[in-house]
Amino acid sequence: MKWETFEHDADVGVRGLGATKAEAFAACAMALTAVITDPTKVGGFEAARIECAAPDDELLLLDWLNALIYEMATRKLLFSRFTVSIEHHRLTATAWGEPIDVARHQPAAEIKGASFCELKVEHLPDGQWLAQCVVDV
Repeated sequence: MKWETFEHDADVGVRGLGATKAEAFAACAMALTAVITDPTKVGGFEAARIECAAPDDELLLLDWLNALIYEMATRKLLFSRFTVSIEHHRLTATAWGEPIDVARHQPAAEIKGASFCELKVEHLPDGQWLAQCVVDV
């Protein structure tokens, strides 16, 4: 599982790669956290269960990331660990994290939402799965 962020105009792209679609979605979620803070500074003792369903993989990725953004905003949490299961465009996941500690986490950005820009879920020729989009900051 590998994740990264990439620059995109005034916003930030998030990208995850994994051996499975679920791993790519989890890696993309880690990139989402990296937009806000260093994920290695975030503990994982509080869990949030998330379920999404969508008619295709791209919309499922948007729903997943927006559900995480909603959980972070309303519960004032940051997440650092994810287990994701995907079956027939239905996602079930648990995200582990901790409450935001501004002094320790030093949040660099507030994410407003995941967008359709650069939205892609793809099975690559090397066998890996790619999940990416741009998030509004």
